[in-house]
Amino acid sequence: MPDASAPAPRFLAPAQVAELLSIEVDEVIDLVQQGRLRGSRLGSPPRWRIEEASIADYLAEQSEEARRMALWRQANEASFPEVWGTSPYHGS
Repeated sequence: MPDASAPAPRFLAPAQVAELLSIEVDEVIDLVQQGRLRGSRLGSPPRWRIEEASIADYLAEQSEEARRMALWRQANEASFPEVWGTSPYHGS
């Protein structure tokens, strides 16, 4: 017996998701096909529908990726002369 307290997943049309994410509809379909958004072809004729909850997961993934890239750039740009031996204070 299904759990009556769990809400049924809500599905959105690709155009709705595209508007929410400020991207093109084709990009939404690509994200579904890549598995980055959860979606299915529903109805007759079948049309793409994207699970609304997967949008939050996708945005969290994008945020984490941006955070990691910022940390990587910060570490890459940092200067550590004492590590590279270019400091005037290293023992010569």
